[in-house]
Amino acid sequence: MKAPVIGVLGGGQLGRMMTEAAHRLNVQIVTLDADNAPAKQINAKTNHVNGSFTDADAVRALAKECDILTVEIEHVDTDVLEDLAAGTDTRPDWRLVPATKIDVQPSWRTIRVIQDKYHQKEHLITQGIPTAESILIENNQAADLEKVGAKLGYPFMLKSRTEAYDGRGNYPVRSTADIRGALAALNHRPLYAERWADFSAELAVIVVKTDNDVVAGKWRHTTKAFPVVETIHEDSICKLVYAPARNVSEIVKQTAQELARRAVASFWGKGVFGVELFLLPNGDLVVNEIAPRPHNSGHYTIESCHMSQYEAHIRAILGWPIPTESIDFLTPGINAIMLNILGGAHIDSHLDVEERARSVIGARIHDYGKGDSRPGRKMGHVTLVASSMSSAEARVAPLIELVDEIRSERMNPQTTLQKKLKIRTYSQRTMSDDRLSGKTPIVAVTMGSDSDCSVLAPGIALLTELGIPNIVTITSAHRTPDRMTQFAKSAADKGIKVIIAAAGGAAHLPGMLAASTHLPVLGVPVKASALDGVDSLYSQVQMPKGCPLATFGINNSINAAQFAARILALHDVSLRVRLEKHLADQTSSVIEKAEEMERIGFEEFYQKIKR
Repeated sequence: MKAPVIGVLGGGQLGRMMTEAAHRLNVQIVTLDADNAPAKQINAKTNHVNGSFTDADAVRALAKECDILTVEIEHVDTDVLEDLAAGTDTRPDWRLVPATKIDVQPSWRTIRVIQDKYHQKEHLITQGIPTAESILIENNQAADLEKVGAKLGYPFMLKSRTEAYDGRGNYPVRSTADIRGALAALNHRPLYAERWADFSAELAVIVVKTDNDVVAGKWRHTTKAFPVVETIHEDSICKLVYAPARNVSEIVKQTAQELARRAVASFWGKGVFGVELFLLPNGDLVVNEIAPRPHNSGHYTIESCHMSQYEAHIRAILGWPIPTESIDFLTPGINAIMLNILGGAHIDSHLDVEERARSVIGARIHDYGKGDSRPGRKMGHVTLVASSMSSAEARVAPLIELVDEIRSERMNPQTTLQKKLKIRTYSQRTMSDDRLSGKTPIVAVTMGSDSDCSVLAPGIALLTELGIPNIVTITSAHRTPDRMTQFAKSAADKGIKVIIAAAGGAAHLPGMLAASTHLPVLGVPVKASALDGVDSLYSQVQMPKGCPLATFGINNSINAAQFAARILALHDVSLRVRLEKHLADQTSSVIEKAEEMERIGFEEFYQKIKR
């Protein structure tokens, strides 16, 4: 039996990828959007409709070409969708034309609620779904925002209720000084304020709803969830998606899926929904926003899952089966990273990223066909799939660096983007490059006396080798206590993230630093003239409860430096790449020596190393 024809309101990148999925299923797609929109470029099978998805007459024209209507963007005219779904039309110039009744998925009612973000929040609250506290702004006056600040506290987020996406329509109000700028930027929009979410991670779940109705308590039967992913936003636009989410327990992932499914089950109609969530420091989850369509956070599903979010959407609105296992990862150990490519200061800046990606093993490039770019416009994305997250991160690192360079030029047009052939990855840079560029030190190395220099020298050399900006100084716990305390208390404000401290004898320096800062302090006991450094070791490992100090072997600054690098690499992909190379070099060195010893024999090898 021939599949119904699907009409899609919107022909951007989401519509384009939906069309690609439809082609593989032999499903016909008709698109309403501007001529030569991305979705239309790859679909010559039908006569598409040119026009705007906000134009009621254009939507009616699309309805006459298809059996089911769906959306790739929620900013559409829901009044005409309501009429079409009911088979009624009150426009005088359409009365002589037979009424068109058409299936709209998801329901126009769902789209109407979700496209007004304040109404979306109200709906979620009535359904018992936790979300950030929001306050309606009545008059868009400074006095209104001052009242919000008094109630919610600062900072809070000022948001447009409608037509807000990719950072447009959001303005962080950090103090009363920001109120004037916020109103200047958003005053022409209907607004609401949202309590600031001090989250530890942003998560996202793609949910498939397979039933038209809203049946309380039946969310397990009407919804299915793709894996939980972590999203990284920059300038309020999604930059990176990590699948699965990093450093998140299985319990939190399961809770996130269930919360997302409950939220989606409360809406009407069928299809794929993108659910954004905040993971709070106490482990609680709140729903941030919901999109009634495929979502940027689900691009990874194309390469990583048995079924992409786009195929799942088509199957859902057609009523075709979606086995639960089909929306899981291809294999249990799969890891993926999706990187968005945004337009830069030049019309072809995004092409630089695509060109670099062609040399990256396993990179899957998706160019959206939008032609000349605009600053900040989504022009494409790259997905990398690997057997481990560290491997995927290593491969994507040079692409992230180039994206950051393009953003820097976009945000500051006065700077000049490095020439393509001269851009180097962090692994190719040297410490002198960082110092010349004025990079702020992030590791502080201190000692109780200049006699400890020889102990710390190997660790400092390793920091330099790994390209970690550092500063080295002397602070004595006994001879300069005021200097030591000031050093510890001001370190974080100066950009320091880890402190390495070496001391001998009583060795109070590392412990006192740990007591004076929230930063991680790594202690290196120094071998003194008496007791062979055991006194220093005991002094550091016997810290009282509530004052943690990581302590390493006597005179072992190498381990302290490497441990500092591991801490920093948790949030620095480029450093992680350099660290992994360093560890791999260590392994290779041992293997080479073992092979040489086996080849020439122990005696000869021993004499060689003695020389």
